[in-house]
Amino acid sequence: MSDYQALNERIITLESLLTRQERIIDALNDEILRLNRIVERLEQRFEAHEARQDNALMLRPLSEEPPPPHY
Repeated sequence: MSDYQALNERIITLESLLTRQERIIDALNDEILRLNRIVERLEQRFEAHEARQDNALMLRPLSEEPPPPHY
């Protein structure tokens, strides 16, 4: 095998590896974006739930409040 052929095969191998890496990076990027959307939705749901909890505590009549610990 000549030096030219060996070099050519090496270039082909490197190009193939690079193409594979690019596909993997694209797939990982897509997964990160998908997970980021999920996290954003969960954060919104959590904040909404937290706001409802705060509102419920403020609307609860004092008669429903448990007595202080010294009673």
